[in-house]
Formats: sequence, structure tokens, C-alpha cells
Amino acid sequence: MDANPKTVAKLLIPRLPFILKTIALHSLGQSDTSQKWDLKTELSIKILRSAVIDTSDPKPISESQELSIRDPGIKGPLWISKVTLASPPEDDLRQILIKSVDEMKTVGEVYTKPDLFPVEAEWTGYRAGAAENEPELPISETEKYERLMKDATSKVTILYFHGGAYYLFDPAYHRGPTSRLARMTGGRVLSVRYRLAPQTAFPGALLDGLHAYLSLLHPPPGSLHEPIPASQIVFAGDSAGAHLASGLMQLLLQINRSTPSPSIQFHGQKVEIPLPAGLALNSPWIDITRCMPSLETNAKYDYLPTVKHSENYVPPPCPIWPASPPRTDIFCEGSALCHPLVSPLAAMDWTNCPPVFITIGEEMLADENKVMARRMAKQGVKIVWEQYEGMPHVFSLILELLGDKGSEMCLESWGANIKTMVERPEEIKTKGTWITVKKHEKFDVDVAGLMGEMSDEEVLERMRAVRKRRIGGNNPEAKQVPRL
Repeated sequence: MDANPKTVAKLLIPRLPFILKTIALHSLGQSDTSQKWDLKTELSIKILRSAVIDTSDPKPISESQELSIRDPGIKGPLWISKVTLASPPEDDLRQILIKSVDEMKTVGEVYTKPDLFPVEAEWTGYRAGAAENEPELPISETEKYERLMKDATSKVTILYFHGGAYYLFDPAYHRGPTSRLARMTGGRVLSVRYRLAPQTAFPGALLDGLHAYLSLLHPPPGSLHEPIPASQIVFAGDSAGAHLASGLMQLLLQINRSTPSPSIQFHGQKVEIPLPAGLALNSPWIDITRCMPSLETNAKYDYLPTVKHSENYVPPPCPIWPASPPRTDIFCEGSALCHPLVSPLAAMDWTNCPPVFITIGEEMLADENKVMARRMAKQGVKIVWEQYEGMPHVFSLILELLGDKGSEMCLESWGANIKTMVERPEEIKTKGTWITVKKHEKFDVDVAGLMGEMSDEEVLERMRAVRKRRIGGNNPEAKQVPRL
């Protein structure tokens, strides 16, 4: 995040009247969130919300994307080793993805078959003994990786996918959470620079994720790492990255459902495609249709734009958007909005999924996550569910900087559950917890009973209704940028 004084001043000065009003209402106990938020939280989230929904100076998608992927540099107690995972000469990887997407179609969904490219990524680890602002050492990427591995204290490997609504950010922006996870687990993180939308539509990013996973298991020529057992790998991500992690897990489940003991040719070898040790998600965005009630009912606790605001927002045209040929959504074709790999909320079968950890706030995406967690629990998946009262989307990655206790608890639990998935998987039991906002008290929740007021079929009906409306909308260009 850009925190230089000029940027901060540009953000805050035009909002001074709003800030003063927010302080006054909070102090009088008259704001809609003063019963749950302290003043620091209220100011932070409401200023962020005002910036997110500000359309007074709209930027083209290309400009927003370019600003979001600038590398701020590397400093502090972390190792970063930049790598490129070579593409296999065979087409098996791409073909097994296409086969799975086609097998999971329900209404003749249309999509663009992606090409296979090398995948860039960053190995991230904890740099023991480094000061907070200590600069990166002027050594080779190979030496950085060797130092990273020397400082690692466990065999945990996290395959991480960053958030950003699929069209923003990259691994450089997310070095904070990935280095934190590496420190908490004692392991290493491979943070993937998957291809962004709108330049690459579904399932391009999913192909990159599958490529990265197979490369961990079976290192391509020139790789820095040795083969890593699937039992030591956990998929993780935040927001849209958690969507990609969920989609990748569902893809692997489909591959294994379709063909017992599946294998493909990968860099001249016949290799298997096993399931990883687990899935660890922070505020997953798993419903591209954005159809669930909490998108409205929980809006006061969040900074994300409402569905109505997003659908009425039209960014200035640029070379990458609107797409050519036109499509209904920045991420996918309109017909594919309810495909189980596009919106994992529509995935009905999670049988045999490894253990899952989900942490969310009382946020706009709460309902979709409750439904997925409920479905998993009912199908016998071991799932650890944690929800924090009054907290917004990916709150632990935002409010941690303010010293928020709930954010610290959330991050610690995220890391601890990942470590347990690898080192002591037999200890994982399905458990749900509600954490209160002020005293951080914990109350048990029945995961299998979440969102009991809405059946799976009712959820699918809501999703299909949105798909129908968006495909038939009168203003298609205004209904394509999620702004999550």
C-alpha cells in the first residue's frame, strides 16, 4: 500500500468534513457502527469505503491495474526469491483443465481455452535477525532461496494466491501477509503471479494455479526447489485469491472424480495429481454473481461497493477494457457465471476434500461462505470456521496495522491451522466459532447448520437469476467490474 505523505494527503484532505462528521457521530454514539467499532476502526473503514466508491475521477482499468502492481521494494525480515516456472513441452496440463471444465458444464457455458505460459512467482520466507527496514541483500535469487531454506524451521509449503478482484495486485503487494504466514508456520510460501483479467479470462488463472501446484510436486528443469510431497502443501489466499485456491481444489477433486489415480505427462515424466494437505482461506470471494443477502444486510460493516453501485459503475474505456470481443464480466463470459469453477459457491460436491480453514468477518461475502462451509461439513469435510463480529472483508490484512487484537487473533489462527494441516492433520476436527468484536469472546457455532434458512437449490436459483439478468441487461458494459 502506498503510504507516502503526498498520497495520504490526497486521500484525506478532500474528506476532512466527512472525517469530522464521522468523529462527531461516533463520539455521540449515533453512527450505525459505533456499538461495535472503536473510533480507529470506524475512521479507517469508512475512509476506505469512501475511497472505494468514489467515482468523481474514474480511472481506466489499465491504469488502476498498473498502479496496483508497482513493486514497492523489498526490506525487513523476509526473504524473497523471484522465480519463473517453465512451461512443460507437453499439452497434457492444459488438456486436463479443459476436460474438467467441460465435464462440469451445466448449460453449455462458453469460455476461452487458455494458452500455457511460464508462471512467475515469489518464494517467500522469514529472514531471521533482520531489522524492520533492513534492505534486501545484493545476492542472486538462488542464494536468496538457499538462505530462505536455511531459516525455515518446518516443512510447511504454502501455495498462495493474492486477492484483488482478479484484475488488481500481484505477489509484491502481498508480501506482508505471505511473509507473516511464513514466519508463523516456520515454512515457505510460493506466491503466484497468475495472469490477471481482463486480459486473461477464466480459466487462465486456474491453469496458472494448476501449473504452479504441479511444479511444486514435480520441479521443472532449472527450479530452485526439490520435489515437495502433496502432504506438505496447503493452498491459501485472500478474497479473489481464496477464490482461486478454492477453484483449484475443486478442479483437483474433479480430476480425481473423473479418473482414479490420474496422471499426465509433465516435463517428460508421467506424474500423478494428488490432493494437497489442506485449504486455508481468508474472506473468500466465491460467488462471481454476487447474489446473496449479506451483500446488502452486512454492507454497513464493510467497505466493498454494493451490487447496485458496482453495476452502475462504468470505467473509462482503455485498450484492455471493454474486451474485444465483448463479454459480460471482467473475469468470464456471462454464460459461465454459475459454472462451479467460476463460482465455487455452485460446486455441489466437496467429498474427499482435505481439511479446510475459513476465516471471515461480518462482511458482505459472509452468506456465500456460510453456504459453502455448511455444504462441506455435511459432506464430511473437516472444516474449521471462524467468523469475527462486526469486521469487514479481509479485515486482518487491513486493521492489523492499527494494532487490532481481532486481526492478530485471525492471522495467528490462519497460520496455526495451516501448520496443523501439515504436521498434525489427525488433530483437525470440524469446529465453528463466533468471535465477539469487543471482548473477543468465543462462542461455538454449528457449521453444518449455517444459513439453514436457505437451501442449496435456492442458492442456485438466486445465482441463475443474476446470470439471466446480466446476460440480458440493457447496459452490459456497466455490469462487468466487481471492484472487490
